[in-house]
Amino acid sequence: MLQRLKAIGPGALTAAAFIGPGTVTTATLAGAQYGFALVWALIFATIAAIILQEMAVRLGVVARLGLGEAVTSAFQQSLAARWIIVALIISALFVGNAAYEGGNIAGAVLGLEAAFDGGPSRQAFAAAIALTAGAILLFGGYKFIEKFLIAVVVMMSIAFAAALFVVGPDWGALAAGAVPSIPAGALPLAIALIGTTIVPYNLFLHAAAARRRWPDASGIGEARLDARLSIGLGGVVSILVLSTAAASLFSAGLEITNAADMARQLEPAFGAGAKYLLAAGLFAAGLSSAITAPLATGFAAAELFNFESDPKATMFRIVAGAVLAIGALVAISGARPIEVIVFAQIANGMLLPIIAVFLLYAANRKSTLGAHANGLAANIAGGFVVLITAGLGLRAILRAVGVL
Repeated sequence: MLQRLKAIGPGALTAAAFIGPGTVTTATLAGAQYGFALVWALIFATIAAIILQEMAVRLGVVARLGLGEAVTSAFQQSLAARWIIVALIISALFVGNAAYEGGNIAGAVLGLEAAFDGGPSRQAFAAAIALTAGAILLFGGYKFIEKFLIAVVVMMSIAFAAALFVVGPDWGALAAGAVPSIPAGALPLAIALIGTTIVPYNLFLHAAAARRRWPDASGIGEARLDARLSIGLGGVVSILVLSTAAASLFSAGLEITNAADMARQLEPAFGAGAKYLLAAGLFAAGLSSAITAPLATGFAAAELFNFESDPKATMFRIVAGAVLAIGALVAISGARPIEVIVFAQIANGMLLPIIAVFLLYAANRKSTLGAHANGLAANIAGGFVVLITAGLGLRAILRAVGVL
């Protein structure tokens, strides 16, 4: 078992990508505003993420394909259909990742603002973070990035587990929150919680990373274990953040406007050092996620346009750099960081059903996956995820235009 645990990597990379500032901020807002009522959204999102990411892993390890390649290869006979699919995927990824990248950098800015009160301007912080992320993408190397992201997940897990243990949650209320319900006004946050856990670009990232880690289908057992353990741990971290906020902030009726407000949930465990711990966590999580969003877009574009799928390749760096630059512009624009972060999570939640449908289609192709293609149980589970996420997204749109 210990030997198998040494193979963990791509799953942890994926988990670290969604344990970013968006998760910390959105889960904190959900807990502070609605107590434990939205715990169910994170439980659903974690299970759904494991289901979808496992499909992506099979594509990478068994079929030796990225998600983009797997989808477009089915439309080789129809050039028009192929390019329509390519346009849809690229549009979804670019819209989602531009918003997500802006939220990542804004989250890292929140951390620096908390640690250096009265320091440089928000725009200067955002520019510095973007340059740091760019340097890591340019010079850091894939293995360094993977280890850095795993360390971030471990640090966040320990900090919030310790804080929740000291605060002591209402276990009855926590259990009741596992039953689906949407309090008045909570729909956008419910979608955001799902969008911050099942990140569409992670499906592309995970397939590409798994293919790089395991050279043939014999590694599928290790790859599945990696996905389940890592994403399950990521979901636990998200639930810990929400539960800590619910136990320490909800009853006090505190409004969350900045990182210092968010840090109050850690004060029972870490006292005056809570602000600096959360600042370090937000900065590290923001920086790590600011690296993975461009990486995922680079992998997807390489698969769709047939250029070298290597973070050191010129075209890969151009695509990744473009996503990073757009995110930096969003963060530097002056928008309030918390608003940017929540918008990014909602955008991800709305785009998720589109990407999930493509994944389900690819995972059912016996011509590429053979005996590892989706069975009835996987299709029922995947279809349920698509229906729930699409239904929540449609409900939000209808409410926004006044139909509901």
